[in-house]
Amino acid sequence: MSERHIETVCVRGAYRPESGQPRQIPIIQSTTFQYATSRDMAALFDLEASGYFYSRLQNPTCDIVAAKITALEGGTAGMLTSSGQAANFFALFNLANCGDHFVSASSIYGGTFNLFDVTMRKMGIEVTFVRPDCTEDELHAAFRPNTKALFGETVANPALTVLDIEQYARVAHAHGVPLVVDNTFPTPVMCRPIEWGADIVTHSTTKYMDGHGVAVGGAIVDAGRFDWMAHADKFPGLCTPDESYHGITYAEKFGQGGAFITKCTAQLMRDFGSTPSPQSAFYLNLGLESLHLRMPRHCENGQAVAEFLTTRPEVVAVHYCGLPSDPYYELGRKYLPHGSCGVVSFELKGGRAAAETFMRSLKLAAIETHVADAVTCCLNPATSTHRQLSDEQLAAAGVPAGLVRMSCGLESKEDLIADIAQALDAVR
Repeated sequence: MSERHIETVCVRGAYRPESGQPRQIPIIQSTTFQYATSRDMAALFDLEASGYFYSRLQNPTCDIVAAKITALEGGTAGMLTSSGQAANFFALFNLANCGDHFVSASSIYGGTFNLFDVTMRKMGIEVTFVRPDCTEDELHAAFRPNTKALFGETVANPALTVLDIEQYARVAHAHGVPLVVDNTFPTPVMCRPIEWGADIVTHSTTKYMDGHGVAVGGAIVDAGRFDWMAHADKFPGLCTPDESYHGITYAEKFGQGGAFITKCTAQLMRDFGSTPSPQSAFYLNLGLESLHLRMPRHCENGQAVAEFLTTRPEVVAVHYCGLPSDPYYELGRKYLPHGSCGVVSFELKGGRAAAETFMRSLKLAAIETHVADAVTCCLNPATSTHRQLSDEQLAAAGVPAGLVRMSCGLESKEDLIADIAQALDAVR
């Protein structure tokens, strides 16, 4: 991040209009861009000049918002994608090819787990899952000679485990690979993984960054500190010539600060086209302008709800790192001293049936697949977002059948607690 405080970057980062220019970032709703000569365009296609030629790869509106998120995370380069799922896929696929391997914490979002465990395996890329709180020796043991990355979520969705970022970074770097961290739930307002050793940070911007349920999106930020050329044998895609761009070697031409994102844009976005619309980027920027104000309120409501739930006999367990009884409390104090997020997960007696009764009885909170919204919403992951997982996989991901994930919005915490109380009464 620049020398300015994070609150200022949320509001003013990346875009500085000159005299007479629009106060808000302009929506460049154009698929293509015009140039005076074919030579001008050729320089863009050869990556010899900066600029825009087709919005499937890059768009000025999207790049302004990506630059703001990059500044918030303290990185050197960033890009937007059409979803958080696309961001995580791009981040890993930019490093691993068919025949390669990576390691991931098992306690991650169900869609990401499925992406890694099913779809990427079909592409010939293997993954080994480890417990998020495994020992350092266990983490080392998961690595292979062809391992290309280590992945985890700062605060896992929906298990709410807290990643020991420093330990994961230490192990990743000992094996000469980058640590990729999904920082969706805390956002850079509550935690900046790069400061703890992460090399690549991803986001589902659909969540708190947008904050209003209006635009699906994702983001990737490069810390710019991983020395690709020092591990050139592991990363040929970054450290050997790319013949589709006349033999450019990304790590040599764009350096540590730009190689990863340039390759991700020039190759993966070019070929997969997972680009966000300029309109979606515009909405995302509106959300970013108030992110520093909304996150503390989400955390305040989450803490209050978590504390209330611990008093109810219908609740078997409450997962929230702000509770002293939570196994991740100390890690939360270390990495998230000012709060984690507004999401609280709790287990009800009676499993799925109790969860269904509870949610059916809610009057204020909405049953939605969404999370991290201004509106409080909840779901039972085992029958929705994680329903593709077996019972064994659910247990490994920290998502038992009776788990309810509640995303506390910006309403009155007193009203939220009253709504939860009457719904719990119905479970008895």
